[in-house]
Amino acid sequence: MMTGSDDTPLVEEGGLKATQHRLTIWHKVSISIDDPTNLKPPVKSNFRRYLQWMTAPVMTAISGLILYYQGPWYGLASLYATLIFTLLVRPGWRWFYIAAVTTPRDTVALFAYIRVLLFVKRQERKNLNIGDIFEANVARQPDKLAIVSESQQWTFRQLNEHSNRVANVFHSHGYKKGDVVGLLLENRAEFVATWLGLSKIGVITPLINTNLRGASLQHSITVGQCTALIYGASFRSAVMDIAKDLPAHVGLYQFNDESNQEVVASEGLSQGLAQQLNGLLETAAKDKVAAGASRADHHDKLVYIYTSGTTGLPKAAVITHSRYFFIAAGIHYTLGFKDQDVFYTPLPLYHTAGGVMSMGQALLFGSTVVIRKKFSASGYFSDCARFQCTVGQYIGEMARYILATPSAPHDRSHQVRMVFGNGLRPQIWPQFVERFGIRKVGEFYGATEGNANIMNNDSTVGAIGFISRILPQIYPISIIKADPHTGEPLRNSKGLCERCGVDEPGVFVGKIVRGNPCREFLGYVDQKASSKKVVHDVFSKGDMAFISGDLLVADERGYLYFRDRTGDTFRWKGENVSTSEVEAQLSNLAGYKDVIVYGVSIPNTEGRAGMAAIYDPTREVKVTELGEALAKSLPNYARPQFLRFLRRIDLTGTFKLRKVELQQQGFNPAIVEDELFYAQPDGVYAPLTPAVYERIVRNELRF
Repeated sequence: MMTGSDDTPLVEEGGLKATQHRLTIWHKVSISIDDPTNLKPPVKSNFRRYLQWMTAPVMTAISGLILYYQGPWYGLASLYATLIFTLLVRPGWRWFYIAAVTTPRDTVALFAYIRVLLFVKRQERKNLNIGDIFEANVARQPDKLAIVSESQQWTFRQLNEHSNRVANVFHSHGYKKGDVVGLLLENRAEFVATWLGLSKIGVITPLINTNLRGASLQHSITVGQCTALIYGASFRSAVMDIAKDLPAHVGLYQFNDESNQEVVASEGLSQGLAQQLNGLLETAAKDKVAAGASRADHHDKLVYIYTSGTTGLPKAAVITHSRYFFIAAGIHYTLGFKDQDVFYTPLPLYHTAGGVMSMGQALLFGSTVVIRKKFSASGYFSDCARFQCTVGQYIGEMARYILATPSAPHDRSHQVRMVFGNGLRPQIWPQFVERFGIRKVGEFYGATEGNANIMNNDSTVGAIGFISRILPQIYPISIIKADPHTGEPLRNSKGLCERCGVDEPGVFVGKIVRGNPCREFLGYVDQKASSKKVVHDVFSKGDMAFISGDLLVADERGYLYFRDRTGDTFRWKGENVSTSEVEAQLSNLAGYKDVIVYGVSIPNTEGRAGMAAIYDPTREVKVTELGEALAKSLPNYARPQFLRFLRRIDLTGTFKLRKVELQQQGFNPAIVEDELFYAQPDGVYAPLTPAVYERIVRNELRF
């Protein structure tokens, strides 16, 4: 999704200092475009600033005298002239130009925002949940296709019937409102029907990443406080590997692709064999949920969606019914989706992008959504043509993979009028829309757990959203000055944060307003983890904001562009990877040796690939065995693409491992004297020779 950072200063320090004094008056005294209410008292030593500050009250006083002595018409004319003069002086004529060029964009966004708020408020007033709105769509169009895949075509009626069966099975097993049942299942119609059915009886469903194995999978089940787990037959071995370490009260339900598949349980499970869910569903009522079942309210928890683990193991972000409404409706109205649109998403349904933004269009607005179990670059637009899709979804890596495929007849023989997603790199944006004939791109940015979500609604190349320059208070998000390495906000003498100027990188934050569905911060199941994402005393004492941990910049028109992530993480394959988690796992597998993990850039590749430096001067670690162990313990996006075996190690004065120099050296064998290995497509590590390095640089080898 993200582009790499560029640490080159925008203006050389000497040039900036040379002009700083001359620019101080205009840039620092004028009302901030980011915050027109941010007026500051005058500095008496600066005559122009003092004159600018006093313009409005003096001219108003003069107008009042004219009004008193010369009559109303003279007074009104004078007041009008005062207003024009004041606006020209403060904030200045440039503000009028910015307002003129951004008003169409802001107006479209404002009307969409109002429609979103009205939509959410209407559901809140009636205390409706996701199931209520979905069942209304079922009643209106029962035989319309809701979810389509290569092997399935489910109507709204079928989706509703399966969800009712799920609700009745778990209600009969004693599950009730507030209980938690995890779901580990691949992209298929039953995935949606399962969590939807559980929500009808008030049960919360953690949507578990299907790439997780071992400790990460166990952690996701336990941190979500699951009392049961539903898993697909294809994940049976992964579940059984950790079953003995799960709490004894966790019930297991296996969903089989075929009803006659064997159900096995891990040795030592105190609760006995896992239950075969298919048989239970076949005998359950499908027309409606049992009368005695509990019901979820509008603000109740709906699902948990796990982060990629930016600061450790995956964290369970809370998604309530109201939050689901806001996310799905927000992108629907902002990007101008239509109820009759057919959406294509090859993204995993356990993430917000596919599971809420796309699938929400079916559940809330009655659209058809086409899903795919596994993304295929060559099959993307052929699928869109085959299923007559009108809107496609992507992440940045997907767009690059699709663009890299050979030209094909279906490149333009499709009905896709818009694509939306996050991370379409500006370097390939124009080529992508030109080759595939895409009229509109809806780029968005946001965190599952956050409230600082933005969208690019006018296809501005490279922009991930915008801040209104004329009405910034409508949607209170900001970029504040922060340490680029730690992400810690920088504070002024009053202990408050400061907004960044134009083209000045800073951390993106969103003001928290309790009770407002679009400004509320629900955080994680782990409240301690939630507190780390909240910054206090931002622009005034006592206020709070969600801090994203991402460095963004805003141009003069308010368009926002991603720069980098702060902290000790990197992004690969659309996922945020915690170096500390990978280091811990890798150190254990390598016999508790010192391990340093960091992200390195690969030419013409999105994000940063993981690289691990292992201190092994006597070369005890067997690379083949290590690769096999990593495949079992880490998701594919977190596995290091490069290995370096250090013969010596450099420590700081406080005995911390140095990482910066290793990251700068990268994986170039001409620079690195240590042994280097790279991950082949089959996951096996092979020696990284100069010839291999040149192939990687020429983009002949891909990861």
